[in-house]
Amino acid sequence: QVQLVESGGGLVQAGGSLRLSCSASGDTSGIRGMGWYRQAPGKERESVGVITVGGSTNYADSVKGRFTVSRDSSKDMLYLYMDNLKPEDTAVYYCNADYRKQIRTEVWGQGTQVTVSS
Repeated sequence: QVQLVESGGGLVQAGGSLRLSCSASGDTSGIRGMGWYRQAPGKERESVGVITVGGSTNYADSVKGRFTVSRDSSKDMLYLYMDNLKPEDTAVYYCNADYRKQIRTEVWGQGTQVTVSS
């Protein structure tokens, strides 16, 4: 089993920056791809950015050029660097891992709130 814990959320003004961190613990050897998702009030959860084991990334069009996903597998950490934040980026941000041991499962963190004021 593996657990994910996000940190780094908070309140920031539009145009500002934040860095989110996701720490993985437990049997992390089964982690493959990882990613960040977000869910705003009244909206469905959406993908923000994902990263493969090899380091390839893919981003939602709405955050391209502003957000960067990176991972440090040696430390079992995932990061989301957010620049030029906009009020529409306000959401709960979740860390996700594609976990493969005996079976394939998705693991989620508890989420961290990001609020961008105008």
